[in-house]
Amino acid sequence: MTEFEIAPDQMVSVVESSRKLNLSVQIRDAGPCKKHIQVTIPRSDLDVRLAEKFSEMSIEAPIRGFRPGKAPKQLIERKFYKDVTDQLKTELLLASLEQLADENDLNPISPPDLNPGAVVFPKEGDLIYEFHVEVRPQVEAPEYKGLKLNKPIHKFTPDEIATEGKRILKRMGKQEEKPEGGIINQGDEVVLSGSVNHEGKSIGQIKSNSFRVEEKLAFKDGIAHTFAAQLQGAKVGDSRLVAIELSQSIGGLSNLAGKTVEATLTVEKIFLIKDPELTEEFLGGLGVTSVSGFHELVEVLLNRRLEHRQRQSIRQQFLANGLKSLESDLPQDLLMKQARTAMARRVMEMRSDGISEEEIRARQRLLSQDILATTASALKEHFVLQKVAELEKIEVSDHDIDSEIIRLAQNSGESSRRVRARMDREDLIDALAAELLERKVLDFIISNAELTEVPLPSGEKAEVTLDTSEASAVHDSEMDPAADANLAN
Repeated sequence: MTEFEIAPDQMVSVVESSRKLNLSVQIRDAGPCKKHIQVTIPRSDLDVRLAEKFSEMSIEAPIRGFRPGKAPKQLIERKFYKDVTDQLKTELLLASLEQLADENDLNPISPPDLNPGAVVFPKEGDLIYEFHVEVRPQVEAPEYKGLKLNKPIHKFTPDEIATEGKRILKRMGKQEEKPEGGIINQGDEVVLSGSVNHEGKSIGQIKSNSFRVEEKLAFKDGIAHTFAAQLQGAKVGDSRLVAIELSQSIGGLSNLAGKTVEATLTVEKIFLIKDPELTEEFLGGLGVTSVSGFHELVEVLLNRRLEHRQRQSIRQQFLANGLKSLESDLPQDLLMKQARTAMARRVMEMRSDGISEEEIRARQRLLSQDILATTASALKEHFVLQKVAELEKIEVSDHDIDSEIIRLAQNSGESSRRVRARMDREDLIDALAAELLERKVLDFIISNAELTEVPLPSGEKAEVTLDTSEASAVHDSEMDPAADANLAN
């Protein structure tokens, strides 16, 4: 956001003018990242522009009983005063906001909370309006040239490629109910029922819901961090306790936000997932022609994931110092307003790095677990990266945005026109521009850094497996739309 805006439905056409207004502007702090601004447009400016409007009107306005240009000035002013002042008011608001942005280093990050309809054009005296606006905090750019940074590397072994291939195939397999006495293993599908309790009270019900048994299970409103471990070895009819950490963004029962609750779940059915046969037809559906081609595809996917980790690692190393100048907390109302945009940027970043849609949905659910903390981190990082962009005059062009939309469309199999229309409708073009700017800045930092290759930490070689479910752990819980927005579709 680089300038002030008024909603399009509140605008009228603006008569261009090179004349500057004689504005009087008072700016004061109204809290963290917020300014209160009072703007005064003097009577002299109002009278000059009002006179110009009525002069134009006297030539063009049709007045019954008078030839064009011959109607008395007082009659024209009386008949058209409201129409003229309404139009002039909007023109003056737009012109003054643009001039205000040009003459003051405010760096707004959202539109002002200004309602043009509430501003009154005065019959006497100055036109005065005021508003609050959220602004970017003052940021000092850390050192960003000639940095010594580590780049984690890893060569995937045939065993790692085979393990990942099995994980991918498992998601495409067919269910086969396990015989009586069969136990739950990771990767199985299970049907569970039971109650969710907190401090001895029932707060939710799971009714014959189907889940895939992975290390973690993401409910709509919480995460079971040790889901597979807590179900491992259970049989049909057995009951197990599953701990669920509720989201910080849970609505309805706000006293439960962030709390860990306990579900007592009974196993109703267990299904083994049989891997699909690697027939020519099946492999063709994956875009390969042989088993070796499938393994090559899996290796490509693993390397894309590795490249994403490398960029994230370098980004975090750089930001470790950059965020020190932004240790103060950002206001919650700002975070809630920016939550959806911040999440959209994360999704676009993952898409850009070739992360699969399935993984994006899973990671998005984890990020949504504490949306305010996630947004605060994303905003602070963006402020620092944006400061570097300003210093290096790094910008995002319309061509950059068009090219990225085309790339997103190719990856999703949609037309670029449809992707752009959806992004316009969901107001995500600014989020895309912000993500592209961050990517350009990170590329600049990497190109000017001294990179040392280091082994990828052993704990990061394998992804934690996660299943996502639309089931809720808590009765009537609601997630903030920003936290559960279906951005990955």
